[in-house]
Amino acid sequence: MIDELNIFGVFMPAALVWAIIGGVLAYGTRLALQRLPLERYLWQTGLLDLALFFLFWWGVSALADIFLPFAMAH
Repeated sequence: MIDELNIFGVFMPAALVWAIIGGVLAYGTRLALQRLPLERYLWQTGLLDLALFFLFWWGVSALADIFLPFAMAH
């Protein structure tokens, strides 16, 4: 697992970077879902937003653990 990422000379915690990417993905998904008439079927839209964020955060971090060490080794 990579603990820190060097982004333009600034070392950032990897979990923070993955959380930002997950948040952007969750926000984009939420904007796409708002076009559908799902509001009346959902009890708490905030819980859906939170669940989407955590699922995307987990997915991005899992993919980074799989693919990023290979890219860093070359």
